[in-house]
Amino acid sequence: LGSIASRRSARVSTPSPITAGPQIAACGSFPAEPLPLESIRLQLRTWPEVESYLERCKGVIVPLGSTEQHGPTGAIGTDALTAEAVALELGRRSGVLVTPAQAFGMAEHHLGFPGTVSLQPATLLAVLHDVVLSLARHGFERIYVVNGHGGNIATTRAAFAQAYGTAAARGLPVAGELRCRLANWFTAAPVMRLARELYGDREGHHATPSEIALTLHLEPSLVAAQRPLPEAAPAGPIHGPEDFRRRHPDGRMGSDPYLAQADHGARFLDCAATALVDDLRDFLAESPAA
Repeated sequence: LGSIASRRSARVSTPSPITAGPQIAACGSFPAEPLPLESIRLQLRTWPEVESYLERCKGVIVPLGSTEQHGPTGAIGTDALTAEAVALELGRRSGVLVTPAQAFGMAEHHLGFPGTVSLQPATLLAVLHDVVLSLARHGFERIYVVNGHGGNIATTRAAFAQAYGTAAARGLPVAGELRCRLANWFTAAPVMRLARELYGDREGHHATPSEIALTLHLEPSLVAAQRPLPEAAPAGPIHGPEDFRRRHPDGRMGSDPYLAQADHGARFLDCAATALVDDLRDFLAESPAA
């Protein structure tokens, strides 16, 4: 995808029609070649364009991240940057619209480090619930959330459950067909295999070289901040921000982000998008009775 600045400066293109690939129940077919980035970004479309899109596709991709510390050399926006990048590449390959990223997540345990911005679980649940219900009201039936932060997982699943109930209670026409799926790009099997191949047990559990590598690919300015670091504290239980800061003084959990390289990040982006595009295809083709 290149840097965010270069992507934003690219000429806005007319949305390309989906013309090739197997038919998918909820979304026609996938394109034979990746579409222009601008064509799948919801915030660049008009409401008549979205209305027309819904005549052929009922799917939408929602990037979900977090704004939290990633060690002394990692960007605070790592989880949001990576989730958005994977979601956009997935949208290019599938033709499915991608919403703006939800950049704030459940990061209470990182609040011991300046710059972290967290939503309490109840707040994040309410936000995701309302996002799903807004999309469902317009006729979207398949909500595919690309997540970049482990702390969001439990709350997101709870939000899905609540949204199903609310859609039914409100009598939304799509209530019976509404389905949501959470896709954590960093736990996709091919991504985890690549991380083991490149970093072994130095991958760790937070501020990992795999996620840092993807940010270096997306934002070259971040390369200058990278430097060798002392051995990180190993992963362990988490009991709140003060406890986390005490156990993990520099914010890392068993990781060595200095191993990250921008070219690794390009590989992780392709690897994640390749894995998730198959999952998305299956999700869109899934019968409501399944």
